[in-house]
Amino acid sequence: MAKKQDENLDKNLESIESSLTRTEQFIEKNQKVLIMVVVGVLAIVGIIVAYQRWYAEPKEIEAKEKIYVAEDYFQRDSFNLALNGDGNYPGFLEIIDDYSSTNAGNLARYYAGVSYYRLDKYDEAIKLLNEFKTDDKIIGPVAKGCIGDAYSQKKEFDKAVQHYLEAANMSDNNFTAPVYLMKAGRVYESQNNWKSALEVYERVKKEFKTSMEARTIDKYITRAKMSM
Repeated sequence: MAKKQDENLDKNLESIESSLTRTEQFIEKNQKVLIMVVVGVLAIVGIIVAYQRWYAEPKEIEAKEKIYVAEDYFQRDSFNLALNGDGNYPGFLEIIDDYSSTNAGNLARYYAGVSYYRLDKYDEAIKLLNEFKTDDKIIGPVAKGCIGDAYSQKKEFDKAVQHYLEAANMSDNNFTAPVYLMKAGRVYESQNNWKSALEVYERVKKEFKTSMEARTIDKYITRAKMSM
């Protein structure tokens, strides 16, 4: 038994040595290529690090420093100044052009989209809000819902409902989801689609019991049932 185990051990050692030999041969044969690959990888890593340190980060800081005046105009409902600047400081549109790859540039798309909506420029609002990207559980649904509002103003009600439902489904919080379900329900009502209106109202009652909208949802449910 011990002899058989020794034989198996010898065979395993021979197999390992053979594999090591083949690996060494491969390295020797392809040494120049492997060196070039390693150098190439290191060069790419170096370029990425340099880009982040010497371009992306300073660009981000610069954009954040410039956007605050436009944000102040936005908070004061001065939407034209927020969009176009005041001659001394840039507006959101210039920040989007100059800093499109930064987080501040992305946020400027959201502000600009809402500003256009408030100025009744719905196509421009839809375009910029569609370009805005975020994982935020509040701002994301609000941006999507604002697109729904713009389509509603354009009387493109099917698209409005689509975006309201998308906004509602983006987050299950009690702040945004029931708001956009209610908006979808009211559009359904305007289309006499009482069955769909009832479905979204019942979602508000079942899934968002502690929301502000749930306090008065029964009257909407009753109206939808009586109208079917």
